[in-house]
Amino acid sequence: MTSVLLKPLFFTYSGSSGAARTRSVCSSAFAGGLTHRMFQLKTDPLTGKSEWIVIEEEEGGNEKQTTPKALLATTSYLDMLNDTRRNTAYRLAIDKTVTKPCHVLDIGHEYILNSGGTGLLSMMAARAMGLYDSKWSSTSNGLVTACESYLPMVKLMKKVLRANGMDGRICVINKRSDELEVGLDIPSRANVLVSEILDSELLGEGLIPTLQHAHDKLLVENPQTVPYRATTYGQLVECTYLRELHDLVHREAEASDGIHLSPSGMTGLLGIKQQQFALHCDAIKDEIKLLSEPFKVFDFDFWRRPESSREIELQVRATDDGTVHAIISWWSLQLDSEGTIFYSTAPSWICCPSDVKELKTNSLCSWNWCDHWKQTVWFTPRSGLPVFKDEKAQLHAVHSETSISYKFKTYLDNKEAAQLDLQTRDCQIVLSPERNALYGDGAWRSLMLNAIEKALCQIVHPLCLVADDSIFLVIAVARLSNTSHVIPLFPGIGKKGANYLQTVAATNGYTMDRIQFLKKKDLLSNLQDSHQRKINLFVAEPFYYGNDSVLPWQNLRFWKERTLLDPILSKDMLIMPCRGLLKACAMCLPDLWQSRRCLKEIEGFDHSIVNTTLGGCGGLPVTEESPFLPFFIWQCGETKILSEMATVMEFDFSEPMSSCSGKAQVQFRESGVCHGFVFWIDWVMDMDGSTILSTGPGRFVRWN
Repeated sequence: MTSVLLKPLFFTYSGSSGAARTRSVCSSAFAGGLTHRMFQLKTDPLTGKSEWIVIEEEEGGNEKQTTPKALLATTSYLDMLNDTRRNTAYRLAIDKTVTKPCHVLDIGHEYILNSGGTGLLSMMAARAMGLYDSKWSSTSNGLVTACESYLPMVKLMKKVLRANGMDGRICVINKRSDELEVGLDIPSRANVLVSEILDSELLGEGLIPTLQHAHDKLLVENPQTVPYRATTYGQLVECTYLRELHDLVHREAEASDGIHLSPSGMTGLLGIKQQQFALHCDAIKDEIKLLSEPFKVFDFDFWRRPESSREIELQVRATDDGTVHAIISWWSLQLDSEGTIFYSTAPSWICCPSDVKELKTNSLCSWNWCDHWKQTVWFTPRSGLPVFKDEKAQLHAVHSETSISYKFKTYLDNKEAAQLDLQTRDCQIVLSPERNALYGDGAWRSLMLNAIEKALCQIVHPLCLVADDSIFLVIAVARLSNTSHVIPLFPGIGKKGANYLQTVAATNGYTMDRIQFLKKKDLLSNLQDSHQRKINLFVAEPFYYGNDSVLPWQNLRFWKERTLLDPILSKDMLIMPCRGLLKACAMCLPDLWQSRRCLKEIEGFDHSIVNTTLGGCGGLPVTEESPFLPFFIWQCGETKILSEMATVMEFDFSEPMSSCSGKAQVQFRESGVCHGFVFWIDWVMDMDGSTILSTGPGRFVRWN
């Protein structure tokens, strides 16, 4: 994972806990009186420690604590607001639907921090019914109610409404929609529902339960809605890259290095979750072989109460011989009841239907790159499903309240399902697709094993501490050295990691008496005794479970651990990686820049006030810096490297952590527009610097 800064700067690194990040974990609530209050979890990425903080707002907008701007700047708010195709489609549909004074209810994203909750859709509805006119009065019949559960976004929304003369004309309620009550929060049931409760899979943000509650409690019978309907589609594909993301068993067999993370007969022990994963499939379209025509899966009507779950049997005809490695899915929104205004997340190879004669922005095709909605990928179990041209694959599709899943009706899948049932849950470790692919990558495994062997050759009786969540390193050290003792910290996977190691011990040729599990505080007390052996090998990938999308320097958490554990480290201790090189290069990133640029006017409404809070690119005051954002560069649309790779700073992990700074001169080698700088860390795995693991920009780079 690389870090993108869409603005050049002099960079300084501090080893203090000031690098903490904040994320929202619960919605706001009324805390008595006229004070709005919500809790957020503040996590220090260098220590993993968390603390709850309170964000409050008194009636009248007086804030007791300022929300960290970095929090909102790392969300998809700005990307969504820069999606001109989305904005235009909603504006056209609202103008067609709201044609007279009525009660409009605007529901934003309910379950996760990711929405366009600046009040844009509410202002569109207010304008459509005439509430934006200068002749408006408080006695007008029309009413727009906007509910937004995330307090910092409520504050920003009120600023936007005020800047557009809409304060007082739109009722903003700091609650989730399923907390609203007619007669208490809103005067009557709403005639029109305007909503955007969608993620890349469609259902993941609670579309179904939110619509169910709205129809039961908040809307009139037969309401008008924007959108009107959503339809999901799928397509069978063959793709080696997608196979690599999920098929650890066969790739591990191909590596043939003696390490068995997913032993024979235990295929459910380690791997990815069976679910849909968001991915920009256009980035790998040259690697994809289409094995079917697009097929319709489910319709979801917004204008009537949806069912919680449904099942459907599909007969999908293969258009070519091949192996189905995945199903690529997307959705299409019909925003108006007449079926003239559409928005789709389809990949670029899906053509527009000839009968759509509205504006280009209203068609079913995806025209501009955006990051908030992507296609999704559902992986075929094992190494894929072989199909032959004109053969029909039997596909069973199911949707729950929050997800859509698929299953091919084959004997192999039924056999695998039975095999998975035999595995105990306390042993199973679920990885991200990128981490799963990494563990099956022969080149990565070879590099890591060579570095470990080189370190073990210098130590007679290794007492090795694995500082992160790397099951690979624990197994590798225990297997490669019969005299080694290994202490895994496993801060993320914990007891599951211990159970997993016990399950695969015999297959990997080690015994559990050489693996010792200690908590960090117990480790310090046990090994600080002068008669105890001290740690002489300190290793990490680094990898921290659940932290796949972090900034590069947040993986320096293992350096922090090394510093805290310094009293129990031997003087001749070897550490792997031994150094880190913070690298940077200038890049042309037009699509990413376009999606993160500063806002001006959106469909006639001024949004410039949100730029500083949301971290817009370009146009910010010189005192404001753009945020660092974690991205897989190959997933960022059009890209071009413009400069040589420069080393900005070097970290020596053999020494305790301390503050350091650095700067570098970047030599440009290509002409083009420089939209920003990309940062990453190259991990130097051995003392002589001959083994380097780079996480820099490259084709399908997964090394974190």
